[in-house]
Amino acid sequence: MKVDRLWGSYEVLNQADGFKVKLVEVYPHKRLSLQKHAQRSEHWVVVAGVAKITNGDQIFYLQANQSTYIPKECRHRLENESDHPLKIVEVQCGSYLEEDDIVRFDDDYGRV
Repeated sequence: MKVDRLWGSYEVLNQADGFKVKLVEVYPHKRLSLQKHAQRSEHWVVVAGVAKITNGDQIFYLQANQSTYIPKECRHRLENESDHPLKIVEVQCGSYLEEDDIVRFDDDYGRV
C-alpha cells in the first residue's frame, strides 16, 4: 500500500520480524525531517535520482546504485534538490519498526 506524504510517498515492499523494506519517493525540491530512531537502523540504496544525505555530522550526495547506513540514534535526513523524483530502497532493521519511532529535530511541515 502506497502512503502519500507532503514530501513524496513510501510503499512497504516486504516486512517480517526484525526488518521492513520500503520504496521511498521524494518529490523534486522536497526533503524529510532531520530525525533519528531509537530502535532501528536503516540502509538506503538510491535507485533513481540524486540524494542529498545528512548522516550524523556528514552531508554528502549519492547517485543510483550507491548506498549508506544510518545507525540507531543517528540524526539523518533525505533530500531531493533536483528537478526529478528521487527513489530509494530503505531497509529498516530492529526490534521495533513502526512510524512512531521518530524524533524530529527540524521539519518543513511543522511536525517537530
